[in-house]
Amino acid sequence: MTETTWHTPDPDTQPDFYADVPLKRFLAWVVDSVLVTVICVLILPFTAFTGLFFLPMLFLSVGLIYRTATIAKGSATWGMRLMAIEFRSASGQRLDAATAFLHSLGFTFSCAVPLVQLTSILLMMVGPRGQGLTDHVLATVAVNRRATS
Repeated sequence: MTETTWHTPDPDTQPDFYADVPLKRFLAWVVDSVLVTVICVLILPFTAFTGLFFLPMLFLSVGLIYRTATIAKGSATWGMRLMAIEFRSASGQRLDAATAFLHSLGFTFSCAVPLVQLTSILLMMVGPRGQGLTDHVLATVAVNRRATS
Protein backbone atom coordinates (compact mmCIF):
# COMPACT_ATOMS: atom_id res chain seq x y z
CA MET A 1 0.00 0.00 0.00
CA THR A 2 1.41 3.38 -0.95
CA GLU A 3 1.50 6.47 1.22
CA THR A 4 -0.89 9.22 0.06
CA THR A 5 0.84 12.47 -0.81
CA TRP A 6 -1.39 15.15 0.65
CA HIS A 7 -1.70 18.57 -0.94
CA THR A 8 -4.07 19.77 1.74
CA PRO A 9 -3.09 21.70 4.87
CA ASP A 10 -1.00 19.81 7.38
CA PRO A 11 -2.99 19.33 10.61
CA ASP A 12 0.16 19.89 12.68
CA THR A 13 1.18 23.21 11.12
CA GLN A 14 -2.28 24.51 10.10
CA PRO A 15 -4.72 23.15 12.69
CA ASP A 16 -7.35 25.84 11.95
CA PHE A 17 -8.34 23.92 8.82
CA TYR A 18 -9.37 20.94 10.98
CA ALA A 19 -10.60 22.70 14.14
CA ASP A 20 -13.92 21.23 15.31
CA VAL A 21 -14.44 19.37 12.00
CA PRO A 22 -15.73 16.14 13.64
CA LEU A 23 -18.33 18.13 15.61
CA LYS A 24 -19.28 20.13 12.52
CA ARG A 25 -19.63 16.92 10.51
CA PHE A 26 -21.99 15.55 13.16
CA LEU A 27 -24.10 18.72 13.14
CA ALA A 28 -24.12 18.70 9.33
CA TRP A 29 -25.26 15.06 9.43
CA VAL A 30 -28.18 16.07 11.67
CA VAL A 31 -29.22 18.87 9.27
CA ASP A 32 -28.84 16.60 6.24
CA SER A 33 -30.80 13.80 7.91
CA VAL A 34 -33.68 16.19 8.62
CA LEU A 35 -33.63 17.37 4.99
CA VAL A 36 -33.60 13.81 3.64
CA THR A 37 -36.46 12.90 5.99
CA VAL A 38 -38.51 15.85 4.72
CA ILE A 39 -37.83 14.82 1.11
CA CYS A 40 -38.89 11.24 1.91
CA VAL A 41 -42.12 12.47 3.52
CA LEU A 42 -42.82 14.57 0.41
CA ILE A 43 -42.19 11.54 -1.83
CA LEU A 44 -44.45 9.15 0.13
CA PRO A 45 -47.78 10.37 -1.32
CA PHE A 46 -46.40 9.84 -4.84
CA THR A 47 -45.83 6.18 -4.00
CA ALA A 48 -49.46 5.82 -2.83
CA PHE A 49 -47.84 5.40 0.60
CA THR A 50 -46.40 2.02 -0.37
CA GLY A 51 -43.04 3.67 0.34
CA LEU A 52 -43.78 3.04 4.01
CA PHE A 53 -43.11 -0.66 3.39
CA PHE A 54 -39.57 0.04 2.21
CA LEU A 55 -38.90 3.28 4.10
CA PRO A 56 -35.32 2.45 5.15
CA MET A 57 -34.40 1.73 1.51
CA LEU A 58 -36.18 4.91 0.40
CA PHE A 59 -34.29 6.91 3.02
CA LEU A 60 -30.92 5.46 1.96
CA SER A 61 -31.70 6.00 -1.74
CA VAL A 62 -32.84 9.59 -1.30
CA GLY A 63 -29.84 10.24 0.92
CA LEU A 64 -27.48 8.84 -1.70
CA ILE A 65 -28.97 11.04 -4.42
CA TYR A 66 -29.05 14.12 -2.16
CA ARG A 67 -25.46 13.69 -1.01
CA THR A 68 -24.12 12.93 -4.48
CA ALA A 69 -25.86 15.93 -6.05
CA THR A 70 -24.88 18.43 -3.37
CA ILE A 71 -21.29 17.24 -2.97
CA ALA A 72 -20.76 17.14 -6.75
CA LYS A 73 -22.02 20.71 -7.06
CA GLY A 74 -20.19 22.39 -4.19
CA SER A 75 -18.03 19.73 -2.51
CA ALA A 76 -20.36 19.86 0.49
CA THR A 77 -23.91 18.95 1.44
CA TRP A 78 -26.26 21.73 2.52
CA GLY A 79 -25.63 20.77 6.14
CA MET A 80 -21.87 20.98 5.58
CA ARG A 81 -22.26 24.39 3.93
CA LEU A 82 -24.24 25.57 6.95
CA MET A 83 -21.39 24.37 9.19
CA ALA A 84 -18.76 25.98 6.90
CA ILE A 85 -16.92 22.76 5.99
CA GLU A 86 -16.26 21.12 2.64
CA PHE A 87 -14.56 18.06 1.20
CA ARG A 88 -11.20 18.17 -0.53
CA SER A 89 -9.27 15.46 -2.31
CA ALA A 90 -5.69 14.57 -1.41
CA SER A 91 -4.62 16.92 -4.21
CA GLY A 92 -6.49 19.77 -2.49
CA GLN A 93 -9.22 19.99 -5.14
CA ARG A 94 -12.97 19.98 -4.63
CA LEU A 95 -14.58 16.60 -5.24
CA ASP A 96 -15.70 15.83 -8.79
CA ALA A 97 -18.98 14.04 -9.58
CA ALA A 98 -17.43 10.56 -9.63
CA THR A 99 -15.69 11.02 -6.29
CA ALA A 100 -18.84 12.62 -4.85
CA PHE A 101 -20.80 9.51 -5.87
CA LEU A 102 -18.20 7.13 -4.42
CA HIS A 103 -18.04 9.14 -1.19
CA SER A 104 -21.83 9.13 -0.94
CA LEU A 105 -21.95 5.41 -1.68
CA GLY A 106 -19.41 4.75 1.08
CA PHE A 107 -21.40 6.92 3.49
CA THR A 108 -24.63 5.11 2.57
CA PHE A 109 -22.95 1.75 3.14
CA SER A 110 -21.73 3.01 6.52
CA CYS A 111 -25.26 4.04 7.46
CA ALA A 112 -26.58 0.62 6.45
CA VAL A 113 -23.96 -1.26 8.48
CA PRO A 114 -23.72 0.10 12.05
CA LEU A 115 -20.32 -1.47 12.79
CA VAL A 116 -18.83 0.28 9.75
CA GLN A 117 -20.44 3.56 10.84
CA LEU A 118 -19.02 3.16 14.36
CA THR A 119 -15.57 2.52 12.91
CA SER A 120 -15.90 5.62 10.76
CA ILE A 121 -16.93 7.77 13.72
CA LEU A 122 -14.03 6.50 15.83
CA LEU A 123 -11.59 7.27 13.02
CA MET A 124 -12.95 10.82 12.79
CA MET A 125 -12.52 11.29 16.51
CA VAL A 126 -8.91 10.09 16.75
CA GLY A 127 -7.32 11.01 13.41
CA PRO A 128 -5.42 14.27 12.94
CA ARG A 129 -7.44 15.14 9.81
CA GLY A 130 -10.81 13.99 11.22
CA GLN A 131 -11.31 11.49 8.40
CA GLY A 132 -13.94 8.78 8.43
CA LEU A 133 -13.54 5.34 6.88
CA THR A 134 -14.77 6.47 3.45
CA ASP A 135 -12.39 9.45 3.60
CA HIS A 136 -9.48 7.11 4.25
CA VAL A 137 -10.44 4.85 1.35
CA LEU A 138 -10.91 7.73 -1.12
CA ALA A 139 -8.14 9.97 0.28
CA THR A 140 -10.56 12.82 0.98
CA VAL A 141 -10.75 15.18 3.91
CA ALA A 142 -13.26 17.66 5.33
CA VAL A 143 -11.81 21.09 6.10
CA ASN A 144 -13.14 24.37 7.41
CA ARG A 145 -14.31 26.41 4.44
CA ARG A 146 -13.48 29.81 5.93
CA ALA A 147 -9.90 28.70 6.43
CA THR A 148 -9.60 27.87 2.72
CA SER A 149 -10.86 31.26 1.47
